[in-house]
Amino acid sequence: MNKINWKRKLSSRKLWAAVAGIVTGLAMVFGLDEGTISAVAGAVVSVASVITYIITEGRVDAESVKKALDQVQAGAEAAGDE
Repeated sequence: MNKINWKRKLSSRKLWAAVAGIVTGLAMVFGLDEGTISAVAGAVVSVASVITYIITEGRVDAESVKKALDQVQAGAEAAGDE
């Protein structure tokens, strides 16, 4: 069975749009005013954007470090061969 990639799932804009929709729907059911509904939906979308940015940048940084490490190892091996 395949493992679930939770980082990828939690950084999905579709997921957070769905969460905002559910929260908005529940707020309407419970009779909250439009200002509160807008504030809550805006907060959910804002937090989702920040989380997505942080995860994406972390992946980019990790890939850069991996490439640099590969280059250093290749240089060390080339120097050892000489």
